[in-house]
Amino acid sequence: MAWPEVPRGALVLVPVGSTEQHGPHLPLHTDSVIAESVARRLAYEHGLLAPTIPYGASGEHAGFPGTVSLGHEALRAVLVETVRSLSLWAGRIVFVNGHGGNVATLDVALAQLRHEGHDVAWLGCEAPGGDAHAGRTETSLMLHLSPDDVRPAEAVPGDTRPLTTLLPDLRALGVRAVSPSGVLGDPGGATASEGRALFGAMVSTAARLVTSGRADSHGRLVDTPRSARAHA
Repeated sequence: MAWPEVPRGALVLVPVGSTEQHGPHLPLHTDSVIAESVARRLAYEHGLLAPTIPYGASGEHAGFPGTVSLGHEALRAVLVETVRSLSLWAGRIVFVNGHGGNVATLDVALAQLRHEGHDVAWLGCEAPGGDAHAGRTETSLMLHLSPDDVRPAEAVPGDTRPLTTLLPDLRALGVRAVSPSGVLGDPGGATASEGRALFGAMVSTAARLVTSGRADSHGRLVDTPRSARAHA
């Protein structure tokens, strides 16, 4: 777009990803690819697609070459200033997040921005029941979204324990201490067709949240209770 084409008051979708290791078989920009792909599909029906924010809070992956992490405070400042700038001409702003490490930062930044009066919210690209990192879920998604970036012959299983079990060690020691390959899960069995189905479910959930969800106190879009929808 050139600036005269940009409508005032539009809904703007801002993908937020990361640049971090995703095992030996997936690219560093995996989270950004997923977030941008979901946001792009939403933009067809609901608004404008902003450029992706490619760096996030990825300190837990710092032990791997290629990882670039802004950290919590720098990412918070980027999110806050992005919204303050967009709000000069945009209407509603929704961040589409592809990296779990960004969640705490999004919560803090959007609580502040909503207190300032900005119409801003965020949603996550989530696959219920999926594994934690660079496993079957993300590998299937990338086989669907960006197959040329996937190296199936390099895929190896990592630590397959549930994320709730792994979290204390991940926070204290980082991913490399838990999984030398960087994989949390098992990419074995991943397919493009499974990725297509996962992506479709992500987009459907995101579209529902953008159109009829409500934001909690941290700006995260959640489903409106059925009783509230019935009386709307």
